[in-house]
Amino acid sequence: MTADPTAPDAALAPAAAGPAPAQTPIPAPRPSDPASVARRLEAILLVVDEPQSLVSLAAAVGAPVPAVRQAVEALVADYDGETGGPVRGFELREVGGGWRLYVREEYDDVVGDFVNTQAPSRLSQAALETLAVIAYKQPVTRGQVASIRAVNVDSVVRTLLARGLITEVFTDPDTGAIHYGTTDQLLVNLGINSLDELPHISPLLDDGADGFDGEVLK
Repeated sequence: MTADPTAPDAALAPAAAGPAPAQTPIPAPRPSDPASVARRLEAILLVVDEPQSLVSLAAAVGAPVPAVRQAVEALVADYDGETGGPVRGFELREVGGGWRLYVREEYDDVVGDFVNTQAPSRLSQAALETLAVIAYKQPVTRGQVASIRAVNVDSVVRTLLARGLITEVFTDPDTGAIHYGTTDQLLVNLGINSLDELPHISPLLDDGADGFDGEVLK
């Protein structure tokens, strides 16, 4: 059988077109003007619990680090009343190489009184467990407490801070992690003079002997 010379060479024929691969949509670029960057920064800073580095903030708001640095400086000046406006009751402070919003020191008593009148008199079981870990392990970071309890403790730590039962002892200069400890208010609530009067927990822990004896007797 003679091949048809007019027929296209199969080897040269284009393959059948399949469905076009799905393309990941490219997010629209975010405005990088100082005012827009500053507004996005404020939104992020309102919800963070730990100081954030300029690099982390830049990634969060989608802006170059120099633009974020400029916006942070502008916010600091604005909150401090250096731009003609009033001094705010909060400030943007650099702690341990990161930035976070804090209540100004002169208003700590006002905020503490307000929180104490709004907070319920009893702590939840989760708050009591977290408070116990901090009391016995202090100074301890939020991550270490979460590792011990095997749950997220962010909201509980905020509650304990607001109730004045724990405080920020220091910030690790290398990691930016905040270390927490208990306050004198906890001693007052417990009716003790020092942490040395806390009960020893060793006698309360299960040493596994019962389970071991049970296995041996089987």
